[in-house]
Amino acid sequence: MRRTFILTLLSLLLVSTCSMAQVEQILGDWTTVDDNTGESYSIIRIYRADNGKYYGRIARMLVDDGIGKCTQCTGDDKDKPYEQLVIIRDMTEKKGELVGGRVLDPETGKIYYGKIYLKNGNLVLRGSLDRAGILGRSQTWKRTK
Repeated sequence: MRRTFILTLLSLLLVSTCSMAQVEQILGDWTTVDDNTGESYSIIRIYRADNGKYYGRIARMLVDDGIGKCTQCTGDDKDKPYEQLVIIRDMTEKKGELVGGRVLDPETGKIYYGKIYLKNGNLVLRGSLDRAGILGRSQTWKRTK
């Protein structure tokens, strides 16, 4: 009985360590790609804040839209410059993915439920209207070199 308990405990520790390692790979700079043109659009920096939650902000714009600020945003984000705008908020780690937060689309000012995970070395951001992630779309970002 004691052996089974110890093996179960070690297995849980290993699974926990693996999922945290997966999240550590998500942190850092990612290049977004425009869905229509395939052009690199911006660099997003994903980081863990002091409160233990994960966030993402626009570190740098790679294209100039002529406006430079979030005119479609509401609340505190209204008319903030794109650069340094926090577009991913309040994500938490669950099974090697970031979930439960919100994602801001700065072009439309709309806020979506978010989920972030790695697939084939790229980052996948899923924004959806529903918490389950059924009604939405995904973007694939590439690691910034």
